[in-house]
Amino acid sequence: MAGNGVSENSGGTWTWMAALAIICIAGGFLALINPFGATLFAVTLAGWVFLIQGALQVFHAFRDRDWAGFVWSLGLGVLSLLVGFVLVADPLAGAIPLTLLVAVLFLVTGAAKTMFALSLKPVSGWVWVLASGLISAALGILILAGLPATATTILGLLLGIELVSNGVLFLFVALGMRKLSDLQ
Repeated sequence: MAGNGVSENSGGTWTWMAALAIICIAGGFLALINPFGATLFAVTLAGWVFLIQGALQVFHAFRDRDWAGFVWSLGLGVLSLLVGFVLVADPLAGAIPLTLLVAVLFLVTGAAKTMFALSLKPVSGWVWVLASGLISAALGILILAGLPATATTILGLLLGIELVSNGVLFLFVALGMRKLSDLQ
């Protein structure tokens, strides 16, 4: 192991990281070009996750029927199955509650960051935390104000932005790993 925390065989690893970067960036741009399709994809994917989680929860509940939490485990599993089924069966209808959840998450996160910024006020850079909090809260308000219309595109736009952001991050990591492997 090299002293900088990068393994000695990072020469081949950087290419995989670069490939992942390209996939993320391409997927992100596709999501940004077609945010409606990306929203439907994201909701359907969330639905499948709920279905799989619900099935595993129900299976686990029936394996441990003597457990004191059996009824709660079974109930949560059935609820997850129902949510998953609704999201997969009608992703457009499922986009509205998920968009509402995202808007509330932005509002709560924005309020928390704003309060945190105010507690940091004498510290250098507190204004950036405040700005981040106000931006998060404003995004939450904008999403809520536009519902239900925002539900058809906002999740896809957020997915696209996240994928491009991750792709750029992975690309810089890959290039850094390449430079390190060249030095070894």
